[in-house]
Amino acid sequence: MTSRTEPDRAARAAWRPQRLLVTRSAMTFAHGRAIAERAAMQGVEVVALTGDRLNLDLPDDPRRAYAAAKATLAVVVAPPSKRRLQPIAPSADWRVDLAEGCPAHCSYCYLAGSLKGPPITRVYSNLDEILDGLPAYLGQGAVTSRNRDRSHEGTTFEASCYTDPLGLEPMTGSLSATIAWFGRWKAPAQLRFTSKFADVAPLLTLDHGGRTRMRASINPRAFARFEGGTDPVAARLAALARMAGAGYPIGLTIAPIIAADGWRDAYDGLLADAAAALAPVPGCDLTIELITHRFTTGSKAVLDNWYPGSALDMTDANRMTNRTKFGTEKQVYDAPTMRSLRAFFEERIGVLLPQSRILYWT
Repeated sequence: MTSRTEPDRAARAAWRPQRLLVTRSAMTFAHGRAIAERAAMQGVEVVALTGDRLNLDLPDDPRRAYAAAKATLAVVVAPPSKRRLQPIAPSADWRVDLAEGCPAHCSYCYLAGSLKGPPITRVYSNLDEILDGLPAYLGQGAVTSRNRDRSHEGTTFEASCYTDPLGLEPMTGSLSATIAWFGRWKAPAQLRFTSKFADVAPLLTLDHGGRTRMRASINPRAFARFEGGTDPVAARLAALARMAGAGYPIGLTIAPIIAADGWRDAYDGLLADAAAALAPVPGCDLTIELITHRFTTGSKAVLDNWYPGSALDMTDANRMTNRTKFGTEKQVYDAPTMRSLRAFFEERIGVLLPQSRILYWT
C-alpha cells in the first residue's frame, strides 16, 4: 500500500512571532514576565504596553492585517469569566484555556467566527490562577466523570479547544507547566491536548504521572495541504510515538474528515501510516477521535476572507444543515455520506489499529 501522508520530513522550525505585546497587568505575574524574557532571548520584538488594552495597529488591507495579526503574540491576563470552565463535549468534561488563537493557517480553522477581532494569539500570564481553580470541578463533568465507558479517565480537562498549546510551547512554556501540575495533582483527573505540531522534546522528561493524554491531529497528504504552518503529518506521528515511549497515554484526532474524491484510499493510507509509526511502542494506551468537516455561515465568510482561493470544498454538495443546542446552524455532511464515512473508519481502524478505542464520532 502506498503511503498517503506527507513524506517523512523533519518538523519545521518552531513558530516565532514577529512581535510580542505584554499588557501591564500581565507583567505582574511571574509566568508573564518569563514569557517576555524568553521572547526577548529569541530575538522577538517585545512591546511592554502601558495599559491592558491591546494596541494592534494593524494595516487597513485585510490580507496584510491578517498576516500582521498572525505574526503577533499577546500576553494578557485571563479574567474571571475565562476561568469559569465550560463543558466541552464530546472531548472532555471541561475546557481549560491556556491561550486563545493559533499560529497555524488552516483553511478549515474551527476558530474562525468564534474568536472576535483579528486572529491574534493571546496567551495567559496568570497560569497559576487558572490551575488553582481546577480542583473545584473535580467529579463535576458529564462526559467522563459520569460516563460508564470513560469514567476510568477521571475528570478530563481539554487544553486545545481554542489553541494549539504545543505550537506555542517554545515561546510560552505553559503546556509543560500544566502537565507538571497535573502530574503533582494526586486526583482522578486528566489533562488532554491535541496538536498539529511535533516538538515534544520539552515534554518527554516531565513527571506527568500518566495524567496527560496527547493526541496528534492528523489528515492524509491530500488534505493536510489545507493545514498551513504546521508540521508534516509524519513528524506528528513520530512525536506521538515518542510521547508513548515516555509513558504518556496518546491518541489520534482524525480531523476534519473530508469526504472529497479519493477519501477512502487517502484515509486508509493514513491509518496504515499511523499503525506503522506506533508499532515500536506496542501496548500503548491509544484512543481515536473522529471529527467530520463542518462549518457555519459565519465561519465560512471569515475563512473565505482569510484564505481566498482555497480549494477546500465548502459548497452545499453532500451537505445538510444541523441546528446546534445553542440555536446556531452548521453545515455537516448528509446522512448517506456520514454513514459511509463512519462505516469505513470503524472497519479499517478495527483492522489496522485494533488496540485502540474510538472515543466518539461526530
